[in-house]
Amino acid sequence: MADFFSSIFDGIMKLILSIQWYDIADIALVALAIYYCVKLVRQTRAFHLVKGIVFMGVVYMIVSTLNMSATSYLFNHLFSDIVIVIILLFQPEIRHAIESFGRGDFRKISFFSGRNSNLTGDEMRTCASNIAKAVSNMSDKKIGALIVLEGKTLLGEIISTGSPVDSAVTAPVIENIFFPKAPLHDGAMIIRDGRIHSAGCILPLTQADIGKELGTRHRAAMGMSENSDALVIVVSEETGAISVAKSGEMKRKLTLGELLEYLNGFLVPEDNEKQKSRALIRRKK
Repeated sequence: MADFFSSIFDGIMKLILSIQWYDIADIALVALAIYYCVKLVRQTRAFHLVKGIVFMGVVYMIVSTLNMSATSYLFNHLFSDIVIVIILLFQPEIRHAIESFGRGDFRKISFFSGRNSNLTGDEMRTCASNIAKAVSNMSDKKIGALIVLEGKTLLGEIISTGSPVDSAVTAPVIENIFFPKAPLHDGAMIIRDGRIHSAGCILPLTQADIGKELGTRHRAAMGMSENSDALVIVVSEETGAISVAKSGEMKRKLTLGELLEYLNGFLVPEDNEKQKSRALIRRKK
């Protein structure tokens, strides 16, 4: 037994002594490339595409193990062109990475900045109340606004189009940002983890027919809700009407109470479950 462990130890020592400086540099470069690729998709909607591809890979391994010929045939043709598929799916992220390297913009390479909200349920309810108060005030004054509450889909590529704010969510701050002729009033505000993350952001416009009476803000809200799981609030500049877009659907002309219910259901998951339970009980009755 001693000889066995001794031989293992000798093998490990020989391996360590055989490592040259360029081997360490090679490993470091590969690790950096993997890290940067993961960080690149971690902050974008592409992260969910990566999870989908990994899931398909697992299914392919199971299918191959079970010798399911028909399904294996389909997967073989799919994965034979996987490089082209990846380039097509991740074209915006690949372009962004190449542009960042071209600009030498390495300061943006930081440790994973996923969602780390430490806010309690009560604090999130206060956040929802402050948003509703600001939206109600802007509605009364017919001040246009576009507010995006980030969900599980991180919106790094959208945030990069605006200006960082990093402020607590309060009614005065929100109203100041959307005050007419203010520098950031035309774009969208992104709220992440109970804080105003950035403002003046550009959102993708929907291609769906939502009616000629709705303007660019409503088209942007629908586009954002179609491309993520975010909750998007719109205040019409013409009528002051409050609308909410979620999962490609828009609810218009909401009251303050209805808006607050949407916000609490989105920001506080346990409140959302309670609302579903109450609705189920009402349906049973």
